[in-house]
Amino acid sequence: MNHFLVKCGGPSTKYENEVSVSLLQNVSIQNRRFLNISSKPQVIVTPLDVSHIQATIICAQRHGLQIRTRSGGHDYEGLSYVAGVPFVILDLINLRGIEVDVENSTAWVEAGATLGELYYRISQKSKTLGFPAGECPPVGVGGHFSGGGYGYMMRKYGLAADHVIDAKIVDVNGNLLDKETMGEDLFWAIRGGGGASFGVIVAWKIKLVPVPSTVTVFQVARTLEENATEIIHKWQRVANKFNESITMKANMVRVNSSKSGNPTVEAQFISLYLGRVDELIPMMQKSFPELGLVREECTEMSWIESILWKAGFADGEPTDVLLNRTQLIGLLFFKAKSDYVRDPIPDDGLEGLWPFFYEDEAKDAYIQFTPYGGRMDEISESETPFAHRSGYIFHIQYGVYWEEKGDEAAQRYMNWIRRVYKYMKPYVSKSPRAAYMNYRDLDIGVNNNGYTSFSQASIWGFKYFGNNFNRLAQVKTRVDPRNFFRNEQSIPPLISKGEINKPSWVPL
Repeated sequence: MNHFLVKCGGPSTKYENEVSVSLLQNVSIQNRRFLNISSKPQVIVTPLDVSHIQATIICAQRHGLQIRTRSGGHDYEGLSYVAGVPFVILDLINLRGIEVDVENSTAWVEAGATLGELYYRISQKSKTLGFPAGECPPVGVGGHFSGGGYGYMMRKYGLAADHVIDAKIVDVNGNLLDKETMGEDLFWAIRGGGGASFGVIVAWKIKLVPVPSTVTVFQVARTLEENATEIIHKWQRVANKFNESITMKANMVRVNSSKSGNPTVEAQFISLYLGRVDELIPMMQKSFPELGLVREECTEMSWIESILWKAGFADGEPTDVLLNRTQLIGLLFFKAKSDYVRDPIPDDGLEGLWPFFYEDEAKDAYIQFTPYGGRMDEISESETPFAHRSGYIFHIQYGVYWEEKGDEAAQRYMNWIRRVYKYMKPYVSKSPRAAYMNYRDLDIGVNNNGYTSFSQASIWGFKYFGNNFNRLAQVKTRVDPRNFFRNEQSIPPLISKGEINKPSWVPL
């Protein structure tokens, strides 16, 4: 990686440091939609320690630059490495240390580490400890935890953010704060409200969770010709009521029928059970006989092996493959959206959805249902900013990939997923129509370069955070009143436009 050094200091700051900086072409962009960005960063800083972050924050304010903080580069709308105004990328790739304390079942993990690196380091220290976070190993923990972070153990243990017990953050004044010094309200805000609105997360202290020495996984596929609609209909009524040790997703994709060779819709039921197959089969036969699960479709393995299995690695891959920071599917164009569901979608609603999969743009599209219930029903919606708890039976992620270049192709695929989203409106949550912040979607509303009022930002804010959006704005007003840390969907302060965006080192 090419580097050069920049100095930023002076009488206004105690942080006079040389900061390691890399050139633009070395930034790993995970979504090709943002490869040809018109606005490139002025500089990319790859800090080696906290003082480099502190210096960058002060330096950026002095020069009127925004900061975009990047840990893994998986922001669905590229906000961790794209901006329409002069900006600096703060790439935390070098801050990825992980310290696992088996005796106390805790770990400190720096924000630039990936989920794969965290899972691997835990597994090297213990075979009976794990962590309830996402299934994609290259995702950076900095953004994942701060947005909530769910995975296949959430029905048993909740979200990643629910297990954060301490954190380190650099604020707008360059101060390094921990849980005690940042205060209860800021610590609450960064565990689901997004860290980028409030400062730069440096590290998280997390509480690890027990996992059995043997878990069971399965992936069972049923096409429309094999009664997929009826099976999904039943799944909606039972998946959130299963034993909390079972999380079974339903993933809908287009395939070619093995019988006719024509395109059809396939529902893939993908599950992790925190236990052995002999316990799982009787539960499935009682609660979900429509699936017809048999023992031969299940595989027992260790928890860390299940991480590799869910990520799509081949059988027998060594666990250190999780240290690879690049994604498996390669570099593609991508767009996603999300929804939450309170009541089962009727059969006619499902049947109206299937024709979308026969369109040309759906060749590499998917719609995924993820069940809630279990521990998610037990945590108050105000415990953290992540408000989507009791009352929601499952979450939907819509996604579409494509390889064709050009704006015309992009518009076709984006229009496809937007039409699907519009079709689903009668069947999903209302007032507001909820969305998941970690599946960033600028279609639901954007800020006006930091000058958006609270009422304007509420268009998207209440979708992500429900009534917690009010408290988030109050926290923002206290810790960053001039709105230095901002992006297209950052939390706004509760102050007037005229007071926004003055550097924090300029006296009021």
